[in-house]
Amino acid sequence: MASASESVINERAQHFLKVLIERYIQDGTPVGSRTLARDSGMNLSPATIRNVMSDLEEMGLITSPHTSSGRIPTVSGYRFFLDFLVTLKQPGQTLLTQVQEQLKGQLKGQMGQMGQKQIAETASNALSELTHMAGLVMIPKRESLFFRQIEFLPLSANRVLVILISSDGEVHNRVIETSQKFSQSELVESANFLNRHYAGEELEVMRDQLINELENTRSEMDAVMKKALSLAGEVLGGEQKEGDYVVSGQTNLMGYNDLTDVERLKLLFDSFAEKRQILHLLDRCMEADGVQIFIGEESHYDPLETCSLVTSAYEVDGAVAGVLGVIGPTRMAYDKVIPIVDATAKLLSVALKSE
Repeated sequence: MASASESVINERAQHFLKVLIERYIQDGTPVGSRTLARDSGMNLSPATIRNVMSDLEEMGLITSPHTSSGRIPTVSGYRFFLDFLVTLKQPGQTLLTQVQEQLKGQLKGQMGQMGQKQIAETASNALSELTHMAGLVMIPKRESLFFRQIEFLPLSANRVLVILISSDGEVHNRVIETSQKFSQSELVESANFLNRHYAGEELEVMRDQLINELENTRSEMDAVMKKALSLAGEVLGGEQKEGDYVVSGQTNLMGYNDLTDVERLKLLFDSFAEKRQILHLLDRCMEADGVQIFIGEESHYDPLETCSLVTSAYEVDGAVAGVLGVIGPTRMAYDKVIPIVDATAKLLSVALKSE
């Protein structure tokens, strides 16, 4: 199969490919020669149009799902369309103002102390509402987060509520299952030990120190120190260093005819919850300039095989802090979605800069 590049596809074939993909995105049904003849605005014979379609199919840009049906774009066809042919439609100023006010309003309402996760949720909701797809936003990665205070409260059985306060005053609550049962006095003693010895430490440095202590000096510890480090290890040892993201509007995807396979939808929803693989994709997008798009199999991730991921990085004080984007069917209105994602990333950068 020949590879496609702009130089080897003549202008007429490119025009037909653009018309075919735009029509397929709009209608969702294979596009036949008669429709192409009408939509292209070119006075060509049916035989000529069929020859052009045959050439495009030979190059792997379109395919026929059934012997007697029209054509639909392949992943390569979508890629060529996005690289060379798509005409972007900028979102209206009213929509942009709406997103901008949502972001600024949230920040102002929190007097500059809004949690990073909450502003990511606001941007994610905006993306979902504007595109009617699933909106994803990485929670901004902090340069450093310092430990101020920790408290342990007993719940039932081996469950313990951990209240961790960072140096910026943000409170993190988490319920953990401990490997042994601790009394209330042991929890208090453990918290006092950690607050006395680790207050002011960067959390990631604290985590590494705890793991090292637990592995190398356990025999020299007294009982309180063992309990304290054991508890802290269970709190911090499982924390993901690669970041996190929030997602909104997953159920929007259930409304697309292209995504009706229940098992594949389940895999996709599970991947939203599991997060690791999608985070790896988003991390790859952080290294790209401008909008980055994975179409179907380009992601090399099976749950996204029938979906596209459209992303753009956002900044905090001039440095890339994360990525936001949308996941939807490969048959999405790229001409509208790409500018929305790009504009939202720029608006989020401005909002975080003013935080």
